Amino acid sequence: MIDQDELRRLAGRGLSTAELAAHFGVSESGILQAKRAAGLSKPMLDHSRAIPWKLDRAHNQSGPATNLRNLSSVAQGRAIPPEKLNTALRWAGRLVAAGLDIAYDAGRGFHEVPAPEGGSLIERVLAEARKAIAD
Repeated sequence: MIDQDELRRLAGRGLSTAELAAHFGVSESGILQAKRAAGLSKPMLDHSRAIPWKLDRAHNQSGPATNLRNLSSVAQGRAIPPEKLNTALRWAGRLVAAGLDIAYDAGRGFHEVPAPEGGSLIERVLAEARKAIAD
């Protein structure tokens, strides 16, 4: 069992996960689990509302995927660099203003499509990010 007070103290001094694992005699995975239990890790973000597809590895770091993750991060309360946020907001705003949405398939990657009646994925993700920014 890892002493959470000692873990907090050592992590606060800047010890790496590998150093903490060696100190406590556990795996790095064990340290990560202990840090989560001690409230020392940022909560995991869930981007499934913004990226509802299983992305092919080749598309995971594409512009649309990055923009969607950045908007999702902001909507979930995470701060991101202003230039990344501005890029994502401009991209999504352009799509919404043009009546477009984003679609994805593993063969083509991301592509723009006409927005469906009643709202689009991009419109929803953008609205959630803007609401979080305003709050």
